[in-house]
Amino acid sequence: MVANEYDMIVIGSGPGGEGAAMKAVKAGKRVAIVEKYMKVGGGCSHWGTIPSKALRHAVQRLVDFRNYPMFEHLIQGLNISYPQLLKSAESVINKQVKMRQSFYDRNNVDVLHGHARFIDPHTVEVLSDNAPRKRYHAEAFIVASGSSPYRPKDIDFTHPRIHDSDTILQLDHTPYCITIYGAGVIGCEYASFFRGFDVKVNLINTRDKLLAFLDDEIIDALSYHLRDQGILIRHNEEYAAVEPLDDCVILHMKSGKQIKSDVLLFANGRSGNSRDMGLEQIGIAINRRGQLEVNANYQTSVPHIYAVGDIVGYPSLASAAYDQGRFAATHFVTGQCDHRLIEDIPTGIYTSPEISSVGRTERELTESKIPYEVGHAFFKSLARAQITGQTVGMLKILFHRETLEILGIHCFGSESAEIIHIGQAIMAQKGDANNLMYFINTTFNYPTMAEAYRVAALNGYNRL
Repeated sequence: MVANEYDMIVIGSGPGGEGAAMKAVKAGKRVAIVEKYMKVGGGCSHWGTIPSKALRHAVQRLVDFRNYPMFEHLIQGLNISYPQLLKSAESVINKQVKMRQSFYDRNNVDVLHGHARFIDPHTVEVLSDNAPRKRYHAEAFIVASGSSPYRPKDIDFTHPRIHDSDTILQLDHTPYCITIYGAGVIGCEYASFFRGFDVKVNLINTRDKLLAFLDDEIIDALSYHLRDQGILIRHNEEYAAVEPLDDCVILHMKSGKQIKSDVLLFANGRSGNSRDMGLEQIGIAINRRGQLEVNANYQTSVPHIYAVGDIVGYPSLASAAYDQGRFAATHFVTGQCDHRLIEDIPTGIYTSPEISSVGRTERELTESKIPYEVGHAFFKSLARAQITGQTVGMLKILFHRETLEILGIHCFGSESAEIIHIGQAIMAQKGDANNLMYFINTTFNYPTMAEAYRVAALNGYNRL
């Protein structure tokens, strides 16, 4: 095999690309990965999951110290800026990049830096500012190029007061007031983060409720606590124009409202990174959101070209993208793949308080006419929550009234994204193993947050 020929070329080094590359190279295939930027890791490591969660953790620690009487006097004179918080996230990003680069180095996966563009169905050209363009040939390709924030053409994102979820990580000062347009997961997370940092926050929602895919009780709790923290939420609003000025930015709404702030964060949707990749020329259609259609094996309309992760849309999660990459590479290596994404994928929303859920909501169960019951455990009653001071939140179990099958688990509060996996493991069991009695009859460490499962199970069982 010549130097520029591979069994498989992966485009994008985020979770989907990494999962695909590692699966193929472990199966003995010669693999290259094309990364547009100078460091591997994709948007997940550099602009999305890792930096935003590192920032959130830093602010949460600050809030915890501020609310803890023993440290209150130390915090009063402490002046931490937004750029300083960004620096704290850099160390985490660098560790992630170093670790992921080592995966490719150890497994002899060539990393080709530059923008990949298909010349024909088996050839890509890689264009880089730092090297002459080169062409590479492969038997198969996996497109894992991710997504980027949606940018309406009528908004000037070059203005220093207007940002998206990528460029907000380059903000060089601490704003006094920020307006966040879009109240999806990213918008709610950043609203919570900036408010914890004592920034005034306007959260503009284009719909009638926050995060409508969640259980209604969780939505109500989130709305209450965001407002209790001082976030101004406006529902059912759409922007008419964005007016950037030297000293502020004004968001003009179709309702006639005008919202003035130091900075605007536009966080209303994302688009697949499919532009200028030559996909249309080789017969692969791109939808209006820049995404590619794939079959159950993640094959596009050109069978030897696969696509995974954000570029294919739902569920647009780093955890799912890694598995999608593995499954696509498995199909390439073996010609078949019986593995599929699990039916109940857990959500993790890093607002403050944190949210996580798996399975069906009360609304869905009611619409399906499934007889269910509810069990609650409120964190304020748990010894571990009282010790840590994290008493806001609850664990909610939905289960079948007759079979006691676990139908859904919803958690709101500190460490929710960790706590949820206990319930997820039981829900994944078949037959009688998925049963409320597991939580009732299992001995949990005390004091722990996991004990909430026993408390919630007993609470629900007593309703029968």
